[in-house]
Amino acid sequence: MTKYLLKRIFYMILTLFLVATITFFLMKFMPGSPYANEEKLTPQQIHIMNEQYGLNKPLIVQYLLYLGGMLHGDFGTSFQYSNQPVSSLIAARLGASVQLGLQALIVGVILGVIIGSIAAMKQGTWVDSTATVIAIIGKSVPNFVLAVLLQYYIGLKLGWFSIAGWGEFSQTILPTIALSVGPLAETARFIRTSMVDTLSSDYIELGRAKGLSRMEVIRKHAMRNSFIPLVTLIGPYAVALMTGSMVIENIFNIPGIGEQFVKSILTNDYPTIMGVTMVYCIGLVVILLITDIIYGLIDPRIRLAGGEQ
Repeated sequence: MTKYLLKRIFYMILTLFLVATITFFLMKFMPGSPYANEEKLTPQQIHIMNEQYGLNKPLIVQYLLYLGGMLHGDFGTSFQYSNQPVSSLIAARLGASVQLGLQALIVGVILGVIIGSIAAMKQGTWVDSTATVIAIIGKSVPNFVLAVLLQYYIGLKLGWFSIAGWGEFSQTILPTIALSVGPLAETARFIRTSMVDTLSSDYIELGRAKGLSRMEVIRKHAMRNSFIPLVTLIGPYAVALMTGSMVIENIFNIPGIGEQFVKSILTNDYPTIMGVTMVYCIGLVVILLITDIIYGLIDPRIRLAGGEQ
């Protein structure tokens, strides 16, 4: 297990290094300037600002300074907000994104498991067909389209919930519904496919032959084994949702890091763009590492395939 774990950690560090390197150099090729109203600035003012932010140093020096700072949790200073550390900027907005993402993930996964399980148990019936249609619609319709529809019909027409803003739980309901459709559709599809395969397995037939009822077989064997592939789905979805949805947060005016990411792109705020990108990547590789460890504990064959002797 130790060799398996060390190998995964090595890949995680390598991935973070490559993402940091690629992101840094891509930022340098972005068109435009990070300074607002640059045409109104004098060459002397631009020189002073470049010196302040270290942009007058050679590119390789800027790169090494960025990597060194990142190792200490320092993503630099925002160009958009004067003298505002990027790490503080992200920390202040991360809470809203994490709360919204967790709510959407919980709602989506729970409803997806219920719909997928029912569809598998009613395979070939109208219930199965209905669940499949729900999953297809949930996967096909962009969440920002659903968000606008929810705002108009439920928020504006019916007046049940606020159409924008942040601070009260009621203001999180519509964006949570809009974000939860994706994981709901994927979870329902995964669970349905996995349970159909599991229910046709030999050990399921053996359980029935031993006198176990249909519900006992489903609860003790089919559902438990069908949840294993779900681990690989939930991990990346959790990171994607909890690090902010750029479109949804802008539509509902939620002060999360997704909204901040959009503003940073529009203003060429390089440090903030790179900081948000690295936060997402760090979260993703950590979740994938945890997923690999869980898989390795569940099935020792995965550890052997990964190189452990």
